[in-house]
Amino acid sequence: MSTGRVTRAAVIGSVIEYYDFVLFGLAAALVFNDEFFPSSSPLAGSLGAFAAFAVGFLVRPLGGMLFGHFGDRIGRRPVLAATVLLMGVSTAGIGLLPTYDQVGVLAPILLVALRLVQGFGAGAEYVGALVLVAESSAPRRRGLWASLPGAGVGLGILSGTLAFTVVSALPATATWAWRVPFLLSLVGVALGLYLRAGVPESALFEAERAKGVSRLPVAEVVRRHPRALLTAAAFAAPFGAASYVINVFVLSYVTKSVGLSATTALTANLAAGALSVLLTPLFGLLSDRIGRKPVFLGSAVFLGVSAFPLFWLLDTGEPVLVVAAVAVSYGVGIGGMWAVQGTLLTEMFPTRYRYTGIAVAREWAAALGSGPAPFVATALVAWAGGASWPISVLLLGCMVLACAAVARLPETRDADLAARPAETRAVAVI
Repeated sequence: MSTGRVTRAAVIGSVIEYYDFVLFGLAAALVFNDEFFPSSSPLAGSLGAFAAFAVGFLVRPLGGMLFGHFGDRIGRRPVLAATVLLMGVSTAGIGLLPTYDQVGVLAPILLVALRLVQGFGAGAEYVGALVLVAESSAPRRRGLWASLPGAGVGLGILSGTLAFTVVSALPATATWAWRVPFLLSLVGVALGLYLRAGVPESALFEAERAKGVSRLPVAEVVRRHPRALLTAAAFAAPFGAASYVINVFVLSYVTKSVGLSATTALTANLAAGALSVLLTPLFGLLSDRIGRKPVFLGSAVFLGVSAFPLFWLLDTGEPVLVVAAVAVSYGVGIGGMWAVQGTLLTEMFPTRYRYTGIAVAREWAAALGSGPAPFVATALVAWAGGASWPISVLLLGCMVLACAAVARLPETRDADLAARPAETRAVAVI
């Protein structure tokens, strides 16, 4: 079967995962504070909504370990079907929840419960898609093909933001409108299951299974490649934090602190998603030519340098400048890192426990970096009396940490995914 068909089946999962996750982030920034966390203080409502957003990341390491275990024991393909189903059903369930006014404190409890289920399923969806594509692609085009799940991330953000933008334009009396994009997740689930039904298992995994699979992949990867796990988490955590500051926290900031409309904020996210979808494959192709490290480091430096200008432009309150600033910082900075992060991760671990290694490292990084980022950013702005400079410092610090971790990695552009690397060769010390 062609790499193209495998890639389409894998990418749809990335689209669904980030459609679901961006919906929750957008709703946390714009809706959930009123619907599920009513308070006399807008700040308290926003902190409650972002706390609910963060808890979804707390269970992602558990989901990553469980699904990674089965992905390395029974195969990539069946796990991908399970994760896309779990993500979509839990997201649709959020669209059916009663509000605080209807059932009181039970409403945020149910919201958090479904967010936990959503996070559990997300713990291995992108990882499985990434591993399947990387293992099915030609080595000299692996950077391009493995970047496409990252482009799927941008497409998920774009489609989720577009859906939310449409319903946000409806009259204020349409209090049910925010539920529609959540319910539409079921359409993505049906499409994902259909596309994945005829996709074969990874040939690399099949060859490894013939030699005997690991009985407990998580124990083996921790014992054999602890430094690889730490290094992967060290660049994935700050990258994830920066990503969610821009596409989640900034929505809340420009509407509540700068005073712009939700439509302007959502338009900025739409532009960011569109630019990311266009640029991510180009960055992936570039990584096949010049290497993974230069592309990642170049994008990280760009985002770090633009951390202060980004918020200076946001603080102008000029819609055109706000949209341009968010689009360029996310499309170039985050898009470039998305393009090669996945390829770097697949090339750091051997086939025997590749799924588990990436899932454990990436999902612990998400729990420590991505999930708390909007909450921390909101608290920092409150601490600074509404000033944005602490967020610029946060973004800059994240990029310094990410660059420090990736700079110590060996270049992996020519890595053989079928090889069984020595324990000391698969990692770089931090």
